[in-house]
Amino acid sequence: MKAATGELNLTVITLIAIAAVIGFFWMMWPSIQNAINTQWANISSDHGMVIVERR
Repeated sequence: MKAATGELNLTVITLIAIAAVIGFFWMMWPSIQNAINTQWANISSDHGMVIVERR
């Protein structure tokens, strides 16, 4: 019975940790997406010129 209780506690801790990670990214996603879109706009507004250095 003691081992089953330990496994249940570990399962609960794991679920709480997964929920915390998902919650963190859910809260941070709008700012992450905004940063990605800003960088993409900066790259796209560079007149479409790509300089490739060949050796």
